[in-house]
Amino acid sequence: MDLELFKDLGIALGIGLLVGLQREWVDSRLAGIRTFPMIAILGVLCGTLAVTFGPWIFPTGLLAVALLIVVGNAARIQRGEGDPGLTTEMAILVMYVLGVALAAGYTTAVVVTGGGVAVLLHWKRPLHDVVDRIGEADAKAIFRLSLIALVILPLLPNRTFGPYGVLNPFNIWLMVVLIVGISMGAYVAFKLFGSRSGTLVAGVMGGLISSTATTVSLSRRSRSAPPVAASAAVVIMIASTIVFVRVLVEIGLVAPSLLPAAAPPIAIMMASMIAVSAILYRSSREILSHAPEEREPPSELGAAIAFGLLYAAVLLGVAVAKANFGQAGMFAVAGLSGLTDMDAITLSTAQLIRSDQLEATTGWRLILVGAMANIVFKGGVVAALGQRRLLGRIAFGFGVTLGVGVLLLLFWPG
Repeated sequence: MDLELFKDLGIALGIGLLVGLQREWVDSRLAGIRTFPMIAILGVLCGTLAVTFGPWIFPTGLLAVALLIVVGNAARIQRGEGDPGLTTEMAILVMYVLGVALAAGYTTAVVVTGGGVAVLLHWKRPLHDVVDRIGEADAKAIFRLSLIALVILPLLPNRTFGPYGVLNPFNIWLMVVLIVGISMGAYVAFKLFGSRSGTLVAGVMGGLISSTATTVSLSRRSRSAPPVAASAAVVIMIASTIVFVRVLVEIGLVAPSLLPAAAPPIAIMMASMIAVSAILYRSSREILSHAPEEREPPSELGAAIAFGLLYAAVLLGVAVAKANFGQAGMFAVAGLSGLTDMDAITLSTAQLIRSDQLEATTGWRLILVGAMANIVFKGGVVAALGQRRLLGRIAFGFGVTLGVGVLLLLFWPG
């Protein structure tokens, strides 16, 4: 028992010193490198004594710490050292509660939380910079994502409806949350870093947000500014390559059992596109100053509902095609759905494989057909909207990719 207590006191001393060091470094006048360890140790002692003398000791200690904060702040105000912030005060209360949690046996959680508190305190300036860079529209988008993920999702029934047993509202909306979350994360990262990071990051972020929107944006731009055509081709190729990374991530999250069959051929497609991107990059001498033109944050509720309906339609379409038209019908559905959106066919196929309604060897081929249809669609966008020089480069890149895809469909085993 004593050894366990000494271990808790040692951990409390360590996390208290860590947080106290950070507060001392920022010149906190209320509490520093000596006060924080003592507060954490007080929490351990109160938590230990509460086992013997009753739970009233915990709130008594908390009240004592709160009174010390009040006395300390009153003295600072009298000296003219008032600080409107409450960060140090909250850190003091957290340290006390962490000490009590240590005595209750939550050692791992306390260590992780204590380290997290120290990091959070130290990241004051970077976090404020992030808030400054995210505008009002971006903040609204984050709250819309919260609505999609934390309000709507838990309210949906988690059971199947309709024919073929494939329409589950909870699972369908969960896929919406996944896609919107990936796109929103990439959008925020692009807002913070992408516009200053050159062609490579522009392509990566464009692929994570929407390779189709990237293609449309840069095709239009090449028509009005022909000198950027070569570097725009590089960005479009990189964005289209990143789509396959996104596909593998989605498969890994929804149906990991599909990865052994799907990963090798998809990796070959990626490798061919990386090689073509490298060739186009080396032949380009222009620098694209920033990524795709500014777009609305990807968490609009209307767009999320539209994707949910599309995903449900593809899910049902593949099931109907399988039951009535065999593999030919499924590949037709995959090609049509992949024209404008790869996520729907990828997630619906993974969902069917996870529920044992589709073979993995057929599944990755459906996804590959959807990907090839998406490439054909983006090639058509470039032809319709882009400058001729851009079309020539994209025709070369996409042509090579489609050729590799055809060979995989014809000759890959299984």
